[in-house]
Amino acid sequence: MKILLDIQDDKASFILEVLKNFKYVKTKPLTEANSQFLHELKEAVEDVKLIKAGKLKGRPAEELLNEL
Repeated sequence: MKILLDIQDDKASFILEVLKNFKYVKTKPLTEANSQFLHELKEAVEDVKLIKAGKLKGRPAEELLNEL
């Protein structure tokens, strides 16, 4: 199982040290680029949920492709 944690910078080293003491837990910090990507992906998923619920207006794919 993979879990993504959002930890305050000043507490991160402590939490990472605690996690390293468990043999069955592997830690791998995210790069800033990966962190930004995950944040934007989360926002996109939330937007899709709102569009499906009718709370946000979507945009046709043809219109998007025409912009490219």
